[in-house]
Amino acid sequence: MAKSVLIVEDEPFIIEALSFLLTREGFGVSSYSDGQGCVAFIEKTKPDLIILDMMLPNKSGMQILEELRNKPDFVNLPVLMLTAKGQKKDRVAAEQAGVSLFMTKPFSNKDIIQSVHRLLEE
Repeated sequence: MAKSVLIVEDEPFIIEALSFLLTREGFGVSSYSDGQGCVAFIEKTKPDLIILDMMLPNKSGMQILEELRNKPDFVNLPVLMLTAKGQKKDRVAAEQAGVSLFMTKPFSNKDIIQSVHRLLEE
């Protein structure tokens, strides 16, 4: 069965690009574009990996990550955080909150695909 990837992102172009790349790699892909209700959606769909934008409407990616890491079922769920804000303090905060990998936008297609494969193998 194909591994499932949930893209939590509010930019339609990025969702479309990531969905195309990941589907081509054989992953099952779904998306969610709002921070509100995101954790409930994750609990319902139980993806194998999440690509999480740091800045979302209604609830930040950091808040979602912290909430997930406080739930026993999602402590080890791989989370790749994407952000346009590449400041060191953002990276440190994400690492302290339990992010698996932190990447800044813009990103290369190759880097995203390699990162997803690596996180799913760990």
